[in-house]
Amino acid sequence: MLNHIQSNLKFFKWTFSKIIMIHGMYHYIKQAWKKPNPNVLRDRMIEWRKEPVQISVEKPLRLDKARALGYKDKKGFVVIRVRVKRGGHKRSRPNKGRRSKRLHTRKNLKMSYKWIAEQRVAKKHMNLEVLNSYQIGKDGIHYFYEVICVDPQRPEISKDPTINWITKGSNKNRVMRGLTSSAKKSRGLRDKSPTNKSRPSRRSGQKPNPNSGKRYVKPIPKRK
Repeated sequence: MLNHIQSNLKFFKWTFSKIIMIHGMYHYIKQAWKKPNPNVLRDRMIEWRKEPVQISVEKPLRLDKARALGYKDKKGFVVIRVRVKRGGHKRSRPNKGRRSKRLHTRKNLKMSYKWIAEQRVAKKHMNLEVLNSYQIGKDGIHYFYEVICVDPQRPEISKDPTINWITKGSNKNRVMRGLTSSAKKSRGLRDKSPTNKSRPSRRSGQKPNPNSGKRYVKPIPKRK
C-alpha cells in the first residue's frame, strides 16, 4: 500500500512539473524586449545620439539576443554600438562638373541597414571580425545596432573549439564578402530551393551565352 502511494505521488509531481514550466532568465528578457518601455528607450536614445557614431560597450544590452548569436563574456569578444541614418539610400546627384544625361534618381536598396552597420564597424575596427548584430532601437532619424565582434588574434578565441572557425583565412573580412547572417539575407540566400539562382551568387547562377550576347539559365533536369 505504501509503495502504491509513493508511486502515485511521483506521478503527480511529474505531471505538475510538466504543466507549470518555470522559465529561465533569458526567456523573460526576450519577453520584455517584445514590448519595451517607450520612456526608457527614448531616454536611452537621447543619450546615444550625444555619443560617437560607434562606441564600444562593456556589456550587451539585449543579453538574450547576444547569447543566441554567439556572444560569450570572455576576452576576445567586443560589442560595439553603432547608429545608421535612416532613408531611402538614394544615389548621389551631381552638383557641379560634368553630369550624366539622367540624374540617377534610383534607390540602392540591395543592402539592409544592418549589413551597412556591420560594414562600417568592420572598416573602422580592422583587427576585428564581425560575428553578428541585432537592433536595439529606432527613432525618426537613426537605427541603432549592437555589433558583436571577435578578435581572432586572441589565444582565448583560437583555443575555443566553438568559435575558432573565425580565425581561418576563409573567414577573413567576412562581412565585406557577404558571409554574415544579415548579408546572406540581403543576397537572397535564405531560400534553398533548387530553382533559386542566387546560390552561390547571382552572377554565377547565370552563364553568359557568347553566341547571342544574352544570359541563359541552366535548365533543371527532369526527375525520372
